[in-house]
Amino acid sequence: MNIWIINQYAGSRLHGMNFRSWYFANEMKKQGHSPHIISASYSHLYHKLPEISGKFTHENVEGIPYTWVKVRSYSGSQSVGRVLTMIQFMLRLFFFPKKELQRPDVIMVSSLSPFPIVNAWLWSKRYKAKLVFEVRDIWPLSLIEIGGMSRFHPLAMFFGFFERFAYRKAEKVISLLPKADEHMVTRGMKREKFVYVPNGFDPEEMSKQQPLSDEFISQIPTDKFIVGYTGSIGAANAVEYLIDAARLLENDANICFVIVGKGQHKPDLMKRAGKNVVFLDPVGKDQVQTVLKYFDVCYIGWHNHSIYRFGISPNKIFDYMFAGKPIIHSVNAGNDLVKDANAGFSIPAEDPETIARTIKQLSEMPKEELIRLGNNGRMFVEQHHTYGKLTEKLLKAL
Repeated sequence: MNIWIINQYAGSRLHGMNFRSWYFANEMKKQGHSPHIISASYSHLYHKLPEISGKFTHENVEGIPYTWVKVRSYSGSQSVGRVLTMIQFMLRLFFFPKKELQRPDVIMVSSLSPFPIVNAWLWSKRYKAKLVFEVRDIWPLSLIEIGGMSRFHPLAMFFGFFERFAYRKAEKVISLLPKADEHMVTRGMKREKFVYVPNGFDPEEMSKQQPLSDEFISQIPTDKFIVGYTGSIGAANAVEYLIDAARLLENDANICFVIVGKGQHKPDLMKRAGKNVVFLDPVGKDQVQTVLKYFDVCYIGWHNHSIYRFGISPNKIFDYMFAGKPIIHSVNAGNDLVKDANAGFSIPAEDPETIARTIKQLSEMPKEELIRLGNNGRMFVEQHHTYGKLTEKLLKAL
């Protein structure tokens, strides 16, 4: 099949997040299909911007054909400029040079932005192609339940129009969240359209581990029980509860916390943390597994938002599980991969006292038990979350 993937935030391994569309396209190509990704020239998640010339720039990115649609830059993830860029991306697609691409059999629109569903629907009619809508974040519900926006706010109603249009017009609705259909059917989707395809990982890529500098390694204590975190340190990551748990364990000389990453909340958390917390700079994607070797357990936390009742699908868990590390999962959600895999301890969200007690419990466990929990996670993630298997599931739905 010729498959057009329209994802305004589709980065690549070269450009940075978001990676999901690239991995699906890569696996589709391995299985004999011809994917083409249509993305925007700017995203706040890119660490390397694509080189563009004109309104539409074609590029081959590690074997996957892309078309970059020129859009304006914006100041941040929650800025008005970001919404304006979403609208600009949709409007530019009305002038997209479709004849330069192979005629599509499938057109898949991947949110965050649902706006291109209108363009894709028109194209699907023209080319008699299947129309697929992939939902990574439920908008505008996330704006309402996390951002506190009124459901009658003009922006929420604007997003809501495109959301309902997508659920009605798409032949299949793909979601990373296993229980999202509970919401979608209230917005006009027929339940039989729903297909759950979570996030995943590439085991071959994950196995390629690059070394760390001696300076970096020297900052990680070698004689303590290490509780580690890797990734963004922002509003969504709930790292503050781990820092508060560290303060509760400050008198335990055996336990140390290592936080690897960057984000807008990092400076404040560094001031808030005690002496038993080490903050390190972020590492490359190909060095994450090397870092995780130095941890005894890994932490991932969430805020207690009602939106998570539909489920979660964090990439960080796959990093931790593939590394064979037991996980402390602080969460209230409709699903729980750590619990399903028996790969650690799942505890309530936003609860530093329970985090601290769980860390203490893990630090006193026999090493063999920690290894058993870690191995459970490794086996689970290899069985259920490789992009090869997830792509087969996606293609079967198509």
